[in-house]
Formats: sequence, structure tokens, C-alpha cells
Amino acid sequence: MLTGGCHCGAVRYEVEGDPINHALCHCIDCQRNSGAPMVGWLMVDDTALRVTGEPSIYSSSEHARRYFCIQCGTGLFYSNDEMLPGRVDIQSATLDEPETVPAQAHIQVAERIGWMKDVHELPEFERFPGGGDEEG
Repeated sequence: MLTGGCHCGAVRYEVEGDPINHALCHCIDCQRNSGAPMVGWLMVDDTALRVTGEPSIYSSSEHARRYFCIQCGTGLFYSNDEMLPGRVDIQSATLDEPETVPAQAHIQVAERIGWMKDVHELPEFERFPGGGDEEG
């Protein structure tokens, strides 16, 4: 079973069963909604998701619904009955243990921010640069 929730803990969820897929989405809607260059989405059957707490719902288009915590603003779920009937996407970084379900693909790369293609080549720091940690 997978578990997760929002930053403040007001909304929690459980997923029973295996995910359908896990993709990193680069579309402009995900960028603008999250304020991040991409969003990880873990797709599951909607019957596999159990939610406690009351997420707020934003209709981001005619059929798309984005769910988030009204207390802390954490984005949580995405549904689209027209495009993905019977499915729900979970923002994978909200999992308690996101490393347990590796991403499988990049999607919507036609809208990817140009510098994201080579972002894996940037220097890495364990913590904030200049805080005494060496590169690596």
C-alpha cells in the first residue's frame, strides 16, 4: 500500500494495488499550476485511492479537475473523466516514500522548458551551495 498527503497533513491518502504508470509531465498547465518545471504523476484506478480530509477542487479546463489542500496549497490529484475515465493521477512527490515508485517516462515534452532537457548535467550540492558542502 502507498500512502501520502499534503504538506500540513490536513489531507492524507492511501493507494491499494499497483499503480498504472508514473510519468514526469512537462506541459504548460502543470508548470503553471505547480510553479515547477515538471510534475510527477502516479496514475491509479480511482477505486484504489482513499482520501481522508477535504481537498479543494479547481476546474483547470472543461473536463480537468485539480485537487489541492486548502490549508497549505499542496497539489495532490488530477482527474479528467473525458481523457482518463476511471483513473486519477497523484502528484508523486506527495507520497510518503516517493523513491519506492520510480518514474517511467517524460511526457508532454513538446512544452518542456528548454533548459530542462540538460538539467541532469548541472552541478549538484548536498545542501545549499556555499554552506560548506562540496560538490557531488
